[in-house]
Amino acid sequence: MIGKKTSLKDIAQAVGVSTALVSYVLNNKKEGRINKDVAKQIRKVAQELNYQPNQIAKSLKTNKTFTLGLVVADIGNQFSSSLARYIEDEADARNYTVIYGSSEENPAKCQKLITTLLNRQVDGLLICAPDGSESQIADLQRQHVPFVLIDRYFPNLKTNYVALDNFQSVRKAVLHLIDSGYRRIGLVTFKTGLFHISERTRGYRAALADNAIPFKKSWLKEINRDNLKPEIAKAILELATGKNPVDAIVFTSNTLSINGLKEIKKLSVRVPDEMAVVSFDETEAYDLFYAPPTYLKQPVEEMGRLATTILLEAITANNRITQASLEATLVVQASTKPAVFTDK
Repeated sequence: MIGKKTSLKDIAQAVGVSTALVSYVLNNKKEGRINKDVAKQIRKVAQELNYQPNQIAKSLKTNKTFTLGLVVADIGNQFSSSLARYIEDEADARNYTVIYGSSEENPAKCQKLITTLLNRQVDGLLICAPDGSESQIADLQRQHVPFVLIDRYFPNLKTNYVALDNFQSVRKAVLHLIDSGYRRIGLVTFKTGLFHISERTRGYRAALADNAIPFKKSWLKEINRDNLKPEIAKAILELATGKNPVDAIVFTSNTLSINGLKEIKKLSVRVPDEMAVVSFDETEAYDLFYAPPTYLKQPVEEMGRLATTILLEAITANNRITQASLEATLVVQASTKPAVFTDK
């Protein structure tokens, strides 16, 4: 049997003060006008009596539930799990709780999660939108739901977002390879309509053009996410073998990187002696590769904390649109040491 919940009145009687004073202390109000020792005693007694605030009553009074909804792409992916952790940390510091789910890059599941979260009366949403969800985001705008897009956004919609400057990030990686002596540079990316992925491809092609390196269609491999492993195996085989194989590969996600490195190892292609590699995102799995890959490190903590801050501002009726594009850091490791081989 569940015992009687501790009330403000119970705490007030135990300390010998008014119920109103207990309420002020536990809600952090009028702090400068309350004796510090008394406030300390109230909090101590509240903890001893296992006081739990009535969130339903609080929500009715403030018209807020102090919960945020988060939709990530794939909670099993290190980028998504790290992002969720930093969002939770920032929300917790501001007395909010986060409820989250994974869309698994499926727009139908994304819609179901959004609907569920809104039915739970979350105060706002943080969304890593999958391909095909643009209409869902437009609906949220029409409903005046506070939300912030993270990592992915739609250039045709004027929304709050926090994302990477994907064009400049991949351009930076390709320029690093070119500066290191590599000229036949392949790109392995996803076949998708998502803007942030297309920007990575655009950055790759721009870096080649800036250095008068003619782009070859055979260097660009677009992978269908639903047929991931066999398509990556085919792509790496085509890039690494033949009369004129590439001398470097850039992967545009950590999922592609990890699977691609496995295929490179199967083919016994020596990295970086025969092929340089640049990966995306930070993951401990890279340390297991005999030549730890150079990678683009996204500012995941900054993305999560900034997105949460922007959302909380939007919840408080801030009508300003905030759009932030952050820079990736190129972490140079053994996989891209300067080329010493001659043209094949």
